[in-house]
Amino acid sequence: MLNTSSSTAAAVNGHAEGVSNDEFRAAMSRLAAGVVLVTAQEPPLDPDDPAAPGGEDVGMTATAFMSVSLDPPLVMVSLREGSRMDELLAEQPLWGVSVLADGQRHIAGRFAMKGRISDRLLFQDLPRERGEVSGAPLVDGALATLECRTEQRVPAGDHTLVIGRVLTARVPDAQGGPLMYFRGRYRHLG
Repeated sequence: MLNTSSSTAAAVNGHAEGVSNDEFRAAMSRLAAGVVLVTAQEPPLDPDDPAAPGGEDVGMTATAFMSVSLDPPLVMVSLREGSRMDELLAEQPLWGVSVLADGQRHIAGRFAMKGRISDRLLFQDLPRERGEVSGAPLVDGALATLECRTEQRVPAGDHTLVIGRVLTARVPDAQGGPLMYFRGRYRHLG
């Protein structure tokens, strides 16, 4: 028997399952998530020419980040398909992650802006160090930092799931709790 209400809902919402983008977004906003800064360094424009300019640092705020496996140590980040970070990690296998502390809301907001300024300016006054393995910028004061190498890229709807092997993991003596994202806003745990 044909269920006309779900057929009608699918036609109105544009999804076979009958959930609209707004309904899905509202439901998922109720899931609290930690906030990370994913970073990578573009490869040099001409790797064979030592005088060629080096690649630029690139960063992106992410809330869709999780641990996948302990053995081997794997993590996953979800990137919007076609985004600058998605395109960069398709060619650059090494990247970094800084787990942001609750006092680093300004960093999350800076790298999450739509129509933002160049990454060079975003990193200009940001206290950071270079990852020893990846060369990616890692934020000072982060609760933890990871350096990763892409193991697998999985297309998933309008996103790419990037699974990375953790090459280094550091837990600096940072103060404060984690920066959280809940109901469309940055929040602190407490």
